[in-house]
Amino acid sequence: MTFADVPMRQIRPSHVQQWIKAMSRPASSRGSGLAPSTIRTRYNYVHICMRAAVLDRVIKADPTAGAALPRRRKAAAAMTIPTAEEVGIALDLAPTWFQPFVAVCAFAGLRLGEAVGLRLDDVDFLRRTISVRHQVQGESNATAELVAPKFGSERVIYAPAELIELLSEHVRGAGAGPGDWLVSSDGRPLNRNSAGHQWRQLRQAAGLDGYTLHDLRHFYASGLIAAGCDVVTVQRALGHSSATITLGVYSHLWPTAEDRTRAAAGGLMAAALDARADSVRTSGS
Repeated sequence: MTFADVPMRQIRPSHVQQWIKAMSRPASSRGSGLAPSTIRTRYNYVHICMRAAVLDRVIKADPTAGAALPRRRKAAAAMTIPTAEEVGIALDLAPTWFQPFVAVCAFAGLRLGEAVGLRLDDVDFLRRTISVRHQVQGESNATAELVAPKFGSERVIYAPAELIELLSEHVRGAGAGPGDWLVSSDGRPLNRNSAGHQWRQLRQAAGLDGYTLHDLRHFYASGLIAAGCDVVTVQRALGHSSATITLGVYSHLWPTAEDRTRAAAGGLMAAALDARADSVRTSGS
């Protein structure tokens, strides 16, 4: 941080703006700057600290207030969603032990850390539910730890029968028991790095370069929206803390008023044409 060693009382808005610009610049000639969403997250942490310092009268004013932040791409432009065919190809080519991982991301909308942290006890095979009770944080075996889900993310997912059957077959083949990890490699739980590495290998084999594991979550959300699920239903299924977050990410996927008008008018026209065709057939018989 450009002002890490500057006493809090001496931090100026120019320090903050310089820090934001530094994060936007590439660290090397080959690299690129941090994503706007990452910069905003880091800025928010500092902003919260500065506001607390103002409340405690440590400083008179918040030097982060009004800082110019990089613009984020619109969700419609930034989001990539695989097709059903592409997800099917990934499932077919995935190693048997890794198929459940891909499946719970694509058909239950789990985040990477949530899928890594899934245990057999979290799946109710009779009620066809998956309970998200924890997630794995940390990039490697040395740093990985099982923690509570991020705020508002603990939830029960109503899983399709096909997903439950896939998980059942996996459990039977792996001989997993109560308390075991649902997905593991050689008996060891995955971490974020190992899961990401496995996905990149699968992605390359399936010709799906450019898709991330998180795009499988987008695939799940888009399917719920296409099926007519309302925003609160999608929010709860994804574990968003508020419907505002869901709309901020996926609002462009919901039908607009224009779309609904066209669909309704199309239905009226189809009904009228069918009725006319029936009348012609009746009069001609």
